[in-house]
Amino acid sequence: MSNRKAPSASRRSARGRRHQRLRQRIVGSPERPRLAVYRSLKHIYAQVIDDESGRTLAAACSKQASDGGGDKVGQAAEVGTLIASRVTELNIGAVVFDRGGNRYHGRVKALADAVRAAGVVL
Repeated sequence: MSNRKAPSASRRSARGRRHQRLRQRIVGSPERPRLAVYRSLKHIYAQVIDDESGRTLAAACSKQASDGGGDKVGQAAEVGTLIASRVTELNIGAVVFDRGGNRYHGRVKALADAVRAAGVVL
């Protein structure tokens, strides 16, 4: 008999639990909306959300990125620059980063770094 714990029901439900834990602390406001990131196997999505009014202010995804090919990390960086340009058009200088229960590395980190490089404060 092993001392290892049984695995959780699924990775998706575990990510959902992590995201719910994060959302207890992270709240977007009109002055500093929430930049929510969702990462699927193929694409990455980013939304800027005002939680007080429940509105999505801006959105971008890797389907909209100009370079359809390339690696996923490069596509995520391109989505980061795209969402940052849309946020600056709305005169928003700072956002709260919501990694969506994912680890902060790889595609999620590339997106966040691209947003910072475009001049938006995370």
